[in-house]
Amino acid sequence: MHKVLVANRGEIALRVIRACHELRLAAVAVYSTADQDALHVRRADEAICIGPPHARDSYLNITAVLQAARQSGADAVHPGYGFLAENPRFAAACRDEGLVFVGPSPEAIEAMGDKAEARRLAERAGVPTVPGTDGTVSLEQALAVAAEIGYPVMVKAAAGGGGRGIRAAHDEAELGELIVQAGMEAEAAFGDGALYLEKLLVDARHVEVQVLGDSHGTLVHLFERECSLQRRRQKLFEEAPSPALDADTRQAMADAALRLARAAGYENAGTVEFLLDRDGAFYFIEMNTRIQVEHPVTEQVTGVDLVKEQLRIARGERLSFHQEELELEGTAFELRINAEDPERNFLPSPGEITALELPGGPGVRVDTAAFAGYHVPPFYDSLLAKLVCAGRDREEALARAERALGEFRIEGVKTTIPFHLELLADEAVRAGDYHVEFLERRAAGSGRMPA
Repeated sequence: MHKVLVANRGEIALRVIRACHELRLAAVAVYSTADQDALHVRRADEAICIGPPHARDSYLNITAVLQAARQSGADAVHPGYGFLAENPRFAAACRDEGLVFVGPSPEAIEAMGDKAEARRLAERAGVPTVPGTDGTVSLEQALAVAAEIGYPVMVKAAAGGGGRGIRAAHDEAELGELIVQAGMEAEAAFGDGALYLEKLLVDARHVEVQVLGDSHGTLVHLFERECSLQRRRQKLFEEAPSPALDADTRQAMADAALRLARAAGYENAGTVEFLLDRDGAFYFIEMNTRIQVEHPVTEQVTGVDLVKEQLRIARGERLSFHQEELELEGTAFELRINAEDPERNFLPSPGEITALELPGGPGVRVDTAAFAGYHVPPFYDSLLAKLVCAGRDREEALARAERALGEFRIEGVKTTIPFHLELLADEAVRAGDYHVEFLERRAAGSGRMPA
């Protein structure tokens, strides 16, 4: 493995390119015509245009990406996150082309991508799951199951992710309406309208465990991340470790994640996601078969470079560390800085960045592909930067996050920096006392921090 094609854009493409260079690997960027001046294009050893701006014609075009790999002479492909990262057809196509896919096998991606199948696999592995259906259901079946387990319930798409195809129903009439809507959304987003049903856990927290597995049979966890501060089921603010876990629950959750990963024959980086209820019980919800947007907080508290480990695993090496060598050190937060207007219900704010000043200092990291003069395109995710702040404890990390936000200057587009300043001023957030419905309830009660 000598040359890696990075099948993505923005900050994650830049992140992968840097990891490649540290491992003395050549990196090939791909780009749409909207990204011809992007930073990842400049930082790569070579770059190939793969199509027009819309993702379906470029970053989601498997034929174009594979053609770029052939043209460049790349022998590996790193998909980053989003786009084709969890597409088993793409992973299989890479394998068929003789390319190393930097990620799990197509079979593991497919098994975990089908949420109903993943649930069944978890149950066989002895991993607790939320009460619900064993597989996809019709409307009549959903109504029967909901009557049995009790309302409220969650209607969820069997395929895909990112919060699409998910609805909460509080009674039979609402379930009848929402299951149709969720099915239509899932069909439009993923080409698969299949749905399954789960009990809705009230005031639950979203906690996920990072795992890594190599081709030599070694599988480790890198502790957990707290991801409960969400808007429309999209994460905005993450931290590691979770302030909600005691040592026993942390170990039990990590062990459950490893059992599931072993059952799936998992290699490379993956994340097992759980819901933690008010009584401290946890339940598996899904597994993401890729690197996560929020992976930097895990890197900050473990000292492990996850992207470099991905590349090492892909070229057949053993993990560079053992489970017993890992220790949690301090606390880290990730604040997603999006090109959105918080005053207008987070409406996307594309346009030219006329000025950019990044924060720095001890414990402060900024992952971004933005620069002064960069034009934020309207075609893709609105993520501009990830502000990652770490400290010896939660209090120090919070202080650094506040200080760094005060230093962060972006002009020309609206951003979520004001939202994060308000979030950090909230006493419940500062105390780590929040759940997945926190922002929605706050918005309904005060009109601030809209969800």
